[in-house]
Amino acid sequence: MMTILYEVRQGLYVNLTNKCCNDCTFCLRNFKDREGRSGSLWLDHEPDFGEVREAFRQFDVPRYKEVVICGFGEPTEALERVLQTAGYVKEHWPSMPVRINTNGLGNLINGRNIVPLFKNRIDTVSISLNTPDKERYLEVVRPAFGEKSFDAMLDFARECVRTVPHTVLSTVATTISREDEEKCAAICREIGAAYRIREFEH
Repeated sequence: MMTILYEVRQGLYVNLTNKCCNDCTFCLRNFKDREGRSGSLWLDHEPDFGEVREAFRQFDVPRYKEVVICGFGEPTEALERVLQTAGYVKEHWPSMPVRINTNGLGNLINGRNIVPLFKNRIDTVSISLNTPDKERYLEVVRPAFGEKSFDAMLDFARECVRTVPHTVLSTVATTISREDEEKCAAICREIGAAYRIREFEH
């Protein structure tokens, strides 16, 4: 049975797709196939919303601190199901925070500004900044969209700051220098987003 929902610490995570337009050098998919209390996060097929809804019925949702749309791919590759899932959570558990972890390229993936669709559905958008400059970003993230990706990710972050309650940009500990972390913090201050250094997982 494939893993659609799984626990990581106090969060209930949602695995909607294995598609991703990036090929990050440090991606945990290169090292393992599960996270937290999950089975393999490689999907047999992309779940439709009916399957997602059924998966929620197997969990006591109010006991979790938040619902995190993340999984083993880029969630905005499955935008319709992201919106359906977030809407479902807000309908049934209105006080439950919903976070999406994203590479920030959802507007390129979907060919339009998708951020307004997050309003009243998503409470926190966590975006992978990864590096403070375009050249290093291309080397580390290896985005399918090429050179326009870094600026598009920052524009997406600015849209999120204007639209959702909380926007966080993150880098991975040990993958960049302390000096570059300071540069990333400055980018976040300019955008108006929080900055987080997340642990390297392997």
